[in-house]
Amino acid sequence: MAIPFSESVKDEVFQRCGGRCECTREHTGLPAPHHGGRCLTTFTRHGAWHAHHINANGPAIASNCEALCIPCHELTQTYGR
Repeated sequence: MAIPFSESVKDEVFQRCGGRCECTREHTGLPAPHHGGRCLTTFTRHGAWHAHHINANGPAIASNCEALCIPCHELTQTYGR
């Protein structure tokens, strides 16, 4: 199981993303914005987003974290594991 991100890492990632989902994955069969470009969803610091481990076995640091809206996070291969 991945180590949770600290609040300071989440703050850093939120600043980096500018309040916008960082997902660039292609989600086949779904409507835009999930087309392989960057997701258009925006959120607030304490709004509807999740801190996602890029490498589930990697460290809980900002470079291994991406800010994803909840629908994009649910579509990742490791969601819920």
